[in-house]
Amino acid sequence: MLDSIKSSLPRDALASVVVFLVALPLCMGIAIASGMEPAKGLITGIIGGLVVGFLAGSPLQVSGPAAGLAVLVFELVRTHGLAALGPVLVLAGAIQLLAGRLRLGCWFRVTAPAVVYGMLAGIGILIVLSQVHVMLDATPKASGLDNLTAFPGALGEALPVLGAGFGLDAALLGLGTMAAMFGWEKLRPQALRFLPGALIGVTLMTAVSLWFALEVKRVDVPANLGDAIDWITPESLMQLADPTLLVAALALAFIASAETLLSAAAVDRMHNGARSDFDRELSAQGVGNLLCGIVGALPMTGVIVRSSANVQAGAVSRRSAILHGAWLLAFVLLLPGVLQSIPIASLAGVLVYTGFKLVDLKAVRSLGRYGRMPVLIYLATALTIVFTDLLTGVLVGFGLTLAKQAWRSSRLKISLIRHGERDAELRLVGSATFLKVPKLAKVLEGIAPDTRLHVPLSHLPYIDHACMELLEDWARAAAKNGGELQMNRHAVKRRLEGRRQTTSGVGAAHAAG
Repeated sequence: MLDSIKSSLPRDALASVVVFLVALPLCMGIAIASGMEPAKGLITGIIGGLVVGFLAGSPLQVSGPAAGLAVLVFELVRTHGLAALGPVLVLAGAIQLLAGRLRLGCWFRVTAPAVVYGMLAGIGILIVLSQVHVMLDATPKASGLDNLTAFPGALGEALPVLGAGFGLDAALLGLGTMAAMFGWEKLRPQALRFLPGALIGVTLMTAVSLWFALEVKRVDVPANLGDAIDWITPESLMQLADPTLLVAALALAFIASAETLLSAAAVDRMHNGARSDFDRELSAQGVGNLLCGIVGALPMTGVIVRSSANVQAGAVSRRSAILHGAWLLAFVLLLPGVLQSIPIASLAGVLVYTGFKLVDLKAVRSLGRYGRMPVLIYLATALTIVFTDLLTGVLVGFGLTLAKQAWRSSRLKISLIRHGERDAELRLVGSATFLKVPKLAKVLEGIAPDTRLHVPLSHLPYIDHACMELLEDWARAAAKNGGELQMNRHAVKRRLEGRRQTTSGVGAAHAAG
C-alpha cells in the first residue's frame, strides 16, 4: 500500500498542478458570470478539491464551479438576492446527498442526448451574450435577449478612444485572451502541452495591461479569504418557504447531478483505472454543495474540462483532485495581490471562448444521424433557454422527448397479405395499443370469417389487452365458420406482461468548468 502511494504520488502531484492552473481562471471567471465576486468561485473550487475530492466516487473527476450553473445562479441572485443562494444551495445539496444514499445515481443519467446538448448550447449562448458586455467593462443585462439588443449600444460607447478607459481597452484584452487560447490550442509545443490555454491567455493579457497601465476593471479579491465567506443564518433559511426557491433548489440539484454524472461517465471512458461509483459521487456532490451553501459560495458540479486535464496529465488517484484544492487555497492566501492584477475582461474572454465551445456543431451532426426529431429537440431546448430560462428549456426538451417516445410507441402499421382464398397473413409492425383498436377492427371486419389468419409477432414488440381481445373476438367468431387464428401464445404472453425496455442514450457532457 505504502509503495503504491510512493510510486503514484509524483504523478498525482504533477497532475494536480496542471488542474490548479486550469481551475484558477475558470473559478473566478464563472463567479463573475454568475454575478458573484471572484472569491466565491475560488472557495467553491477549494471545497471541491479538499472535501469532494476526498469523498468522491469518481476518483479522477475534479469538482468546482461550472459554467452550466452560471445562468441559473445569475437569475436566482438577480431575482431573490444574494441571501437566497445559500439556502437554495443547502437544500439542493441535501437532495443530492439523499439521492445518493437512496442509490438513485443511475436515474440522473437517464437524459436524452438531444436535451443534454441543447442545454449546453443554450447555456453557451447565454454566457457569450452576457460576457461580451463584461469584456467591454460593462454590466450584463438580466436576460439573453436583453444582452443581445443592448450590445450595439455598449459597443458604441466602447469605441471612441483607445487608452481612455471607455471599454475598448478591455475588449481588446478579452479578444487577446481568446486569440491566445485558440493559438495555444492549435500550436502549443508537445513539451508544454500541460499548460492550459486559459492560463496562457490570462497571463499574457494581464502583463499587457500592466505594461501599458490600462485603466480597466480588475479582479476584486479580499486579502483575507475569510472576508468573502457569508455564513448562512436561520433567518435566511426561512426563505425556503417561498415555492419559487423550492423549485430553484430542485432544478439546481437535478442539473448539477446530471452534469456531474454525465461528466463522470465521460471521464471513465478516458482511462483504464477504477470505475466511478455514481451513488457515492452524488453523495459527495451533495456534501460539497451543502458546505458551499453554508459559506455562501457558488454551487459545484463535476466538471469535464478540469477532469479531462487531470486524466491527460497522468493522475492515477483522487490525491490529484485533493492537492489541486490545496494549491488553490495556498495561492489565494499567499498571493492575493497577483489575482487583484488580473483584468476582468480577460476572464470574460475565457468564458466567451468556453461558451462558443459549448455550442457543439459536431453534436448536431451526430444527432442528425437519428432523424430530424433529435435535432428539433436540441434546437427547441437551446432556444427556449435563451429566450426564457434554463429550467423551462430543460422541461421543454424533456416534454418533446416524451412526446416523441409516446408517438413512436403508438405507431402501428397493419398489412393484410393474401396467400389464397382461405389463407392470409395479418402483419403488425410497431406497438399494438388501444389507440389502434379502431384501425385494427376495420381491417378485421374485411376478413372473411372462414379465413385461416396467421399473425406473426416478429415485428410486434408490444400488444396490449385491448388489441388482444379484439383478435380473440375475431377468432371466436371465425371458429364457428371454419376459420382460424394462428398466433404464438407464449410470445403473446411475454408481450402482454411488459413493454420492451427502451433506453435513452446519454451524451458525453461537455460541461465547461
